Amino acid sequence: METEWEQAIRRGDADSVRRLIEQGAGIDSKDQHGQTALMVASMRGHTAIVKLLVEKNAELNHTAKYHLSALMLAVISGHAEIVRILAEAGADTQIRGTGAPGFSGMTALQLAEVAGRAEIAAILKNAMA
Repeated sequence: METEWEQAIRRGDADSVRRLIEQGAGIDSKDQHGQTALMVASMRGHTAIVKLLVEKNAELNHTAKYHLSALMLAVISGHAEIVRILAEAGADTQIRGTGAPGFSGMTALQLAEVAGRAEIAAILKNAMA
């Protein structure tokens, strides 16, 4: 991931992200941890950037460490609105985490239920209906 792009994503600067996309930034490029901009923005709660990346057709289901997706990172971080955006956009709710205790074999819904995130669990159940 390019430095300016990565910095804009991490600090939640939607205007810079929009400008960089217009200049041809690779929206699905990966950082040193294998995470895409959508994953980082989802984990950090940057709703405007998540919306923008979804509108620009960012890869919804890329996984990195522990096989966690943007949707799963939003669940773990407790960002209900981002979970809603990703679920409505068609993010895969059946991806299962691997490797780490607490994530291994679990879907986004299971992660929400274990964490006691009832609102997020309800969003995911609606998306799966």
